[in-house]
Amino acid sequence: MVYQEAPRSINGVVDFGTIFRNFRIANPQKTMKKGRFILFVGLFAVSNLVIAQNYTFRVLANKGANEIKSGAAWQPVKTGSTLNATDEIKISENASVGLVHIKGKPLEVTQPGVHKVADLVARVTSEASVLNKYTDFILSSNSAEAKKNRLNATGAVHRGTKDAITPQLPKNEGGEIFGNQLIINWETESTGPFIVTVLNMFDEVIYTAETAEKTLTVDLADAKFSGEDALLVDIKSKSTGAKLDDQSRPMVKRLSPAKAEKIKAGYAEVTKEADPTSAFGNLFLAGFYEQNRLIVDAIAAYEKAIALAPDDPTYKEYYLEFLYRNKLKPDPNAPKK
Repeated sequence: MVYQEAPRSINGVVDFGTIFRNFRIANPQKTMKKGRFILFVGLFAVSNLVIAQNYTFRVLANKGANEIKSGAAWQPVKTGSTLNATDEIKISENASVGLVHIKGKPLEVTQPGVHKVADLVARVTSEASVLNKYTDFILSSNSAEAKKNRLNATGAVHRGTKDAITPQLPKNEGGEIFGNQLIINWETESTGPFIVTVLNMFDEVIYTAETAEKTLTVDLADAKFSGEDALLVDIKSKSTGAKLDDQSRPMVKRLSPAKAEKIKAGYAEVTKEADPTSAFGNLFLAGFYEQNRLIVDAIAAYEKAIALAPDDPTYKEYYLEFLYRNKLKPDPNAPKK
């Protein structure tokens, strides 16, 4: 018996027909028992797949004291929860729930009151959506298991001196950027004001600004950045003199034309279904950017989501976990050196 081809996946569903078609039987009598075993395993996997996908919506964002009724009892809504067609959801005043249909279509429910899930289904189209993979990525990256694995993999964290300035940007050459919004955040116990300088690869100053905050947004669409494919960021405390050493300065690089076109096409797919002017839509964009290792753009998407929905804790929680897993911020729960 020879296995010739890996099973295909269509919209996340394994094509088990491929499995069975590609087992070539060399000796029917000798392989009969193996064939029965393969059939059993295939049917078991199919049944598990059906059970795993037996839901209508998943909860991706939740603001307020919302509840789900599945059967006779009402239960608090939690991110990652699933809703079935026979369930009901209760939205409290000044609250909202961000849902994703099994086909990947997003739906934000803001109207207070009780809603039947069957009625919500009518508000989304039935075609499969590209957003499903970003939903899976966001929920799996923020699961309790993922957080546990991250802490185990991180090991002891060196905190540095209290006056050290720690930028929340990718280190070395990891800071590719697609958009024009460069958000520079940093942590330090040094007092401000701070001087932020953006330089080119020849250490020539292109931009400088003074701020009392530990954050600054730079618009790379400004003409002064035209033609600059790589930028260095420097931060210094004007009051204490604390600054980054040359090796710690983050580098931000423009994408190559070929990669920029690929990301542009992916961005168009996402924003066709996720509103880039809403907090919920920017959550999908953050997932899209992170999956494509565009960490600088993901930061901008999370910051925009929080700015658009400052009272919704979901986006702050997702953002914080994003910073931890990408080693942009030390996790206080990690062991200390």
